Amino acid sequence: MNAGTESPQSGILKPLQTKALTIPDVSIDDKQRFRSRLKRITVLLEAPFDPIRRQMNSVLLTIDLTKAVADEAIERKDCVVYSPHTAVDAAPGGLADWLADIVTGHLPEPEPAAHTAEPDKRRDGDDGEDSFGSAPTGVVETPKHRPRIPLQRTYSRPTYPSKPTADMEEMELKPSTTDHTRTVIHPVTHVEGLSKSLICEFPTLKKGTGFEKAGMGRLVTFAHSQPFTYLIERIARGVGSPKGFPVAIPQTKQVEDIQIRTVGICAGSGHSVLKDVDADLLFTGELSHHDALAATEKGKCVVTLFHSNTERGFLSTVLKNKLTNVLKDEWKRMRDEVATSGDLSPEWEDAVRDEDVLVECSEVDRDPFGVVILESSKQEGKPLS
Repeated sequence: MNAGTESPQSGILKPLQTKALTIPDVSIDDKQRFRSRLKRITVLLEAPFDPIRRQMNSVLLTIDLTKAVADEAIERKDCVVYSPHTAVDAAPGGLADWLADIVTGHLPEPEPAAHTAEPDKRRDGDDGEDSFGSAPTGVVETPKHRPRIPLQRTYSRPTYPSKPTADMEEMELKPSTTDHTRTVIHPVTHVEGLSKSLICEFPTLKKGTGFEKAGMGRLVTFAHSQPFTYLIERIARGVGSPKGFPVAIPQTKQVEDIQIRTVGICAGSGHSVLKDVDADLLFTGELSHHDALAATEKGKCVVTLFHSNTERGFLSTVLKNKLTNVLKDEWKRMRDEVATSGDLSPEWEDAVRDEDVLVECSEVDRDPFGVVILESSKQEGKPLS
């Protein structure tokens, strides 16, 4: 059975094709018409209504709907599977701002003096030659002095970032506390018209809905240049402390010597958003070889986390709590309306008495790529220099 489908007998999950819509935090008198708008969100699987049994008010958040996530949803039963994915990329306070909050945060003073690893010295120490100019430990020298890698080596299982906590203070990262300015790279040009059309349709909407700051990508400009090593550490802490992630720098520079004043940010695949951005650092999920090479040849640096690793942490740190609060308010309004209608069936009375709303993040959702570490290697990697 493919992800996103169900057997005719199961009646548990069904695909729901909808359009994305950012939900403004406003009060609407015409609830019924506005609710029809709210349904146009990126719900991937909907638990169908079953009048025979009462269902739970449960939502499962994920970035990608894989078979593993679908199986997880089936085990939970009655939950709606929701992925914000691209819908929140451009939203004010969405993915791009979350990533900007991370790079403009700071760790307890003094910030960690991160640095690249020193090359290992030869074990005999007789000539001081580092291990990069000789055969690595455990490698057999052939008569032609070409190292032959032993057949048996130990690698870790693929590792992935952990789920960031909603309380970044537990990670010691205080987001968006470094003095900076922030602008939208590609503003959504029809936002003003969208806001006016919503206000005309729903008179109780207030001006200044927040759409004015919507758009793809963010450009962060620090008041004072930041050591690149600080930003690397902030990013690692903010997205769940992965075992490693790609970093590209100009070949004539060393990480410790690089200062960053501007950062171009885009979640997911960033080339189309960041290609014309003049920034010291490009921070995104993925960038092609040629795009990264072009950037470093221009003196820029690049940090990529793998595509969905720039998105997934947003679910647990931001969206889960926000969506829980919105759903609780909406469910309370609906319960109040239904309660005053009278003549409810026993099933409806039982449902209305249930105040609970549960929003959880998938435990199995992850990026396709993990990092495999050579555990038997003493040297963890050649320093960038």
